[in-house]
Amino acid sequence: MTPALTTIAFDADDTLWHNETFFRLTQERFAALLADYAPRDDLDARLLAAERRNLGHYGFGIKGFVLSMIETAIDITDEKVPARVIRELVDAGRDMLEHPIDLLPEVEDTLRALSGDFRLLIITKGDLLDQERKVAQSGLGDLFDGVEIVSDKTASAYDGIFARHGTRAAQAMMVGNSMKSDVLPVLELGAWGVHVPHGVTWELERAAAPDSHPRFHQVDSLGQVMPLARRLCG
Repeated sequence: MTPALTTIAFDADDTLWHNETFFRLTQERFAALLADYAPRDDLDARLLAAERRNLGHYGFGIKGFVLSMIETAIDITDEKVPARVIRELVDAGRDMLEHPIDLLPEVEDTLRALSGDFRLLIITKGDLLDQERKVAQSGLGDLFDGVEIVSDKTASAYDGIFARHGTRAAQAMMVGNSMKSDVLPVLELGAWGVHVPHGVTWELERAAAPDSHPRFHQVDSLGQVMPLARRLCG
């Protein structure tokens, strides 16, 4: 007999509210500042390589992104980057950290509809202070039974979170926009993984969908999570 679904966890960035769009806008600003030093494609590739290289040092989030932009600016200019460019990159990062929360469609209605029947969690990665700020400013905090901010989303991290909140993986569902971080690790544990595509996805979060998995689902919008959860509960 299939265990009943008791817990639904949600990713935060680009699942509950907009996020990657602001990174892209800042990257446009970065490219404009360094347009005299390298072609756009080269700048983008060098920045992505720096982000990939620095994940183990800085983790995910805005601060690591800003440091990677500064490192790339130094490298691309042979250490001749003007101080005003560094200042503008630091200011751009601060603007991102202060940007108001912009909820995605159907988020609040979906969470309110689910909150009476399921244990709801946020499981997100990134900078602790920034993610705590976003949850507080979203106005959604009271709808969740727990908020977990992790350095990375691995199968073992999910397993520990589900255990702490009194549920087995087989009774849990994770909903998010990243196939790599929100879906594949929980499928490995035997949980349900629900992919909600977002129009803008960071290159380092891309991964192929599973060819066939009984616990994998893809929905077009967050509003489809509620009927899916009801259906899985029979």
